[in-house]
Amino acid sequence: MKRESKVYTCIESFCGGGGLALGLERAGFKLQGAFDLDKPSVASFVGYHGADSAFVADACTQTGETLRVMTGLGDERLDLFAGGPPCQGFSKQHRGAHLGDDRNDLVLEFARLVRELEPRFFLLENVAMFGQKRGRSFLSRIRSLLVDYTLHPHFYNCADYGLAQTRQRFIIVGRHKDVRNGFIIPEATVEQWRTIGEVIGDLPEPPQDYSTHSAFPNHQRARVTELNIRRFSHVPQGGGWRNIPEELRLACHRNVDTSKGGWPDVYGRLRIDGQCPTITGGFDSFTRGRYGHPLFDRPLTPREAARIQGFPDNYVFHGTRADVRRQIGNAVPPPLAEAVGLSILKSLQVADGVLPLDAVRKPAFGLFSAEQR
Repeated sequence: MKRESKVYTCIESFCGGGGLALGLERAGFKLQGAFDLDKPSVASFVGYHGADSAFVADACTQTGETLRVMTGLGDERLDLFAGGPPCQGFSKQHRGAHLGDDRNDLVLEFARLVRELEPRFFLLENVAMFGQKRGRSFLSRIRSLLVDYTLHPHFYNCADYGLAQTRQRFIIVGRHKDVRNGFIIPEATVEQWRTIGEVIGDLPEPPQDYSTHSAFPNHQRARVTELNIRRFSHVPQGGGWRNIPEELRLACHRNVDTSKGGWPDVYGRLRIDGQCPTITGGFDSFTRGRYGHPLFDRPLTPREAARIQGFPDNYVFHGTRADVRRQIGNAVPPPLAEAVGLSILKSLQVADGVLPLDAVRKPAFGLFSAEQR
């Protein structure tokens, strides 16, 4: 095989709906296979990536050998093992998470699979809190389990990589000791942060009858009570529950000193010229955060949230509405995955002599063009 035609392979664990895989494929990796325990997520994954691209499986029951068989990798050396183990246990919204959430142990299952597969690189994605106090003991254990790897941990702001969202993520890139070329943290891929208006402003209004828009998959309005719509109608762009008249507020918001903080994002309306905070699985509720549409009196639709996460419009999410919300909220934003994937690929190409030692890949601004949306 000529070096110029070398194929770089990737296996993904905890693949969810497929955001990480989409970004890595865009970066140039061949997706050898993926798995997740959640059936609706796998349905969304294979709906876009292909029927044989993923399978339902529990990471705790998988081994390096079973993954080699299931993905058809065989005896070939794997270039990249990637994944985002469930992160709710480390989330700052989950009090006491670092003390005893069983989901945290899945990070160690990821490390075990890295040891068994011995890929040239691994990519572990999680919430920002994982890189702070709550994840400190797990980081220490990962280092002790993966002594053959040099770790490159970094906090990423997704707005720097083409999203209209200030989502903070913690990513560890691990480089095997036999890959002599180092890994470089990718630079920002945009010169200026994108705005909500730029990302969702061209979408038509979803049908009033709560059906899905015929031209835009998953573009469906949430069922909201008339009272909540009336409350939200008083909120200006950038505002929140404090802008709701006292007599219309929730009981917990009445007679509250508004100068002393208190859930500022509840009933929050986005600014059309600003960015969204972290998209979560509660993006279609006024009470779960600042997810109100900047111009219309309703929460974001799944399609709008998917765009803010960096997914193209032909990416269809399957399952119940709750399944779809969870898949979008938990997804690794494809543009961020692409940027990190490009840096990993460059390291591999330099190590293999495909690129010269002094090769520098400048950031490609706008990795996801309007046409790709």
